[in-house]
Amino acid sequence: MNFPADLKYTKDHEWVRINGNEATIGITDFAQRELGDIVYVDVNTVGETVAKEAVFGTVEAVKTVSDLFMPLSGEVLEVNKDIDSAPETVNSDPYGKGWMIKIKITDPSEVSGLLGVDEYKKLIGA
Repeated sequence: MNFPADLKYTKDHEWVRINGNEATIGITDFAQRELGDIVYVDVNTVGETVAKEAVFGTVEAVKTVSDLFMPLSGEVLEVNKDIDSAPETVNSDPYGKGWMIKIKITDPSEVSGLLGVDEYKKLIGA
């Protein structure tokens, strides 16, 4: 499994790439493997400010539907439109083309509560 060291992680298996006061968010390689073949991603929170740990969308796999939890409080700026027509991209490239949303971080102090790569690997037993 792949765990880029430059990202932050959550106990709910989201990853966060921080760039100034904006962040790109997706699900980890571990999460996509656990879910299996992803067939649909539903995010309808664009323009909304979503609190940390609140649900910002869902991801549907062949056998299950899973909530997506906001790793940081922020305003949802953009949803990855490419995964509407090709949700399997989340399986094949979870840290690249399979990203889910971009947000404007509203509480930068929350960043310190995210997990580093070593903490995340320990959490999942990798």
